[in-house]
Amino acid sequence: MNPPYWQTEGYRLPFGIEQYEEMACMLANLKGKAIISLNDHPDIRRIFADYHIETTDIRYTVGGGKGSDAKEVLIFSWDVDEEPAGLF
Repeated sequence: MNPPYWQTEGYRLPFGIEQYEEMACMLANLKGKAIISLNDHPDIRRIFADYHIETTDIRYTVGGGKGSDAKEVLIFSWDVDEEPAGLF
């Protein structure tokens, strides 16, 4: 899943904090697996604190510009220590 990033502009539809909270609840009842990518923000870390979270560095660029460094989080719906993530 790649929902709108929290407290960023540019999305045409509102996406409030309650929708991230609902997403966290949905993960708890999910029969399959999901990975959510979001911007690294304290609110996001609080909401998804019950899940395995990994941090990754990223550079945001637009139109070949210089860009800016940022961090994103990958939130896993399952225990990746018991069952590592992989393509196959």
